[in-house]
Amino acid sequence: MNITIATRGSKLALWQANHIKALLEGRHAGLSVSLLILKTQGDKILDVPLAKVGGKGLFVKEIEDALADKRADLAIHSMKDVPVERLAGLTLGAIPEREDHADMLLSKTFQSLAELPQGATIGTSSLRRQSQLMALRPDLNIQMLRGNLDTRVGKLMDGQYDAIVVAAAGLNRLGLTAPCMVRLCAPDFLPAVAQGALGIEYRADDQRIRDLTAFLDHPDTRDAVSAERAFLARLEGGCQVPIAAFGRIDGGDVALTGLVADPDGTVMIRAEKRAPRAEAQALGRVVAEEVMERGAAKILEAVYGAGK
Repeated sequence: MNITIATRGSKLALWQANHIKALLEGRHAGLSVSLLILKTQGDKILDVPLAKVGGKGLFVKEIEDALADKRADLAIHSMKDVPVERLAGLTLGAIPEREDHADMLLSKTFQSLAELPQGATIGTSSLRRQSQLMALRPDLNIQMLRGNLDTRVGKLMDGQYDAIVVAAAGLNRLGLTAPCMVRLCAPDFLPAVAQGALGIEYRADDQRIRDLTAFLDHPDTRDAVSAERAFLARLEGGCQVPIAAFGRIDGGDVALTGLVADPDGTVMIRAEKRAPRAEAQALGRVVAEEVMERGAAKILEAVYGAGK
């Protein structure tokens, strides 16, 4: 039996696709998995901050088109890149166990955020990271940093930045390091929604792929990510706005912390609640309602307006 995975062509995307390919072929005797490598809009536009490109799904549309027209049978996404709205006829099936959710501050010299000199230049294209950095260190000089993960680390090592902030999960998957690495993690520094998690997408009516991939699903990750994505959906946010959330499983409950921040870090609206795991999506909506009532709606309206 032959099936095809649609994927972006970055080193990280290919690692993720080949990782799932190996798991599938190891589980199902006689299964052969090939890769269809595609270039997305987000891969093509590298000279503009993501928050200003506009639209949602910058890294998934071309891949979802390949699923819809049956050039591919499934796709492997970084879940933080996947819009909460699905293309008609597609579904997010299995969600494998999450990698490290945290962000990582990388530097050639400085051992902590506090050690960075006054006015240090930090590279990131994420408003979420920018806002939390500015809340902790308003003196920092935040500069745009785009490109694949290995490219971004290379720019740091070339001396273009004093430090950069990237996802720990990608570093772990590609085995990338820097001389100084500091984990920025919950509850003090919140990740993007679903950061560190992968999602397996396929046509909703394809029972064959559903059955082949079911063993990859990790219930703890699914429930935590479901709460985070429900929070994002209620805020009508994309992955490039100053929205952060982290869900964790605590016994039979999901505990969710959600954050909406002003891009300059002067306003940080945070809420935390818990609910039974079966109510994960409802929990996300409740936390979103709370931050909206406390002023998040005005922040997001301003951010969306600035991106037009």
